[in-house]
Amino acid sequence: MNNMAKDVIIALDFNTAEETLKFLEGFKDLHPYVKIGMELYYAEGPAMVRELKRRGYHVFLDLKLHDIPNTVRKSMKVLAGMGVDICNLHAAGTTAMMRAALEGLTEGSNGGPRPLLIAVTQLTSTSEEVMRKELLIDHPIGETVRHYAMNAREAGLDGVVCSPLEAGIVKEACGSHFLTVTPGVRFADSSTDDQSRVTTPARARELGSDYIVVGRPITQAPDPVAAYLRCKKEFLGMEN
Repeated sequence: MNNMAKDVIIALDFNTAEETLKFLEGFKDLHPYVKIGMELYYAEGPAMVRELKRRGYHVFLDLKLHDIPNTVRKSMKVLAGMGVDICNLHAAGTTAMMRAALEGLTEGSNGGPRPLLIAVTQLTSTSEEVMRKELLIDHPIGETVRHYAMNAREAGLDGVVCSPLEAGIVKEACGSHFLTVTPGVRFADSSTDDQSRVTTPARARELGSDYIVVGRPITQAPDPVAAYLRCKKEFLGMEN
C-alpha cells in the first residue's frame, strides 16, 4: 500500500481540541494534511482523531510506538479502527516488532484499506555526536538511517520518517516508491529551533522527500495560512 502524492503535513502541536479547531478554522476549505502528535493525543485522545476525520482531514497519527511485538500489534489494531491515514513506530524496535505492527494494522482494518505504516529512523533533533556519546552508535548517521530503512522495508512497511537530508539515501537503498516522510523543514529565513538536521521545503523536494512535516514555521506564523501556502508552493515547485 502506497500513496506517492507529495504533500505538506501540518504538525498540530497544540494541547487542546479547542485550540486545534480554532487554528484550523482559518484554513476554511483548504483541509491541509495534519499530524496529531503525542501532546495533542495525550490531551484529547481518540476523540480528536475521529473529529478531524469527520471533518474531512487526512491524519498522520504520530505516536512512535516502541514496545514488545505483541503489545505493538494489539495497539496498532486499535489505531487502525480510528481511520487514520498514516501511523508510525520506532525502527529501533526491531524487524519483529515492525512486522507485528503491520499485522495489527491489517487485522484492525477489517479487509479495508489499512493506514500507511512508517518507521522513525533517527529523530531530527539527534546529532551524530549524540548518537556516538549517548546511544553508543558509532556508524555515521546516514549509514544508520539507511540500515533502519532497509529493515523497515524488509518488514513490509510503506516508508520511514527521516531527515530530508537522508531522503535520497533511503530512496537509493529502498526504491523510489518507499515513502520518505521528513520533519526538520524550515524556511530559509526561519529559526531551526531544537532541530539539528534541517533544510528548506524546496531543498527537501530536491532531496527526495515525499511528505514534509512542518510545525512551528506554520503554526506560530503571524499568518498561518499564508505560511502554509508558501510552504506548499516551495515544496511542490508551484509557479505563481
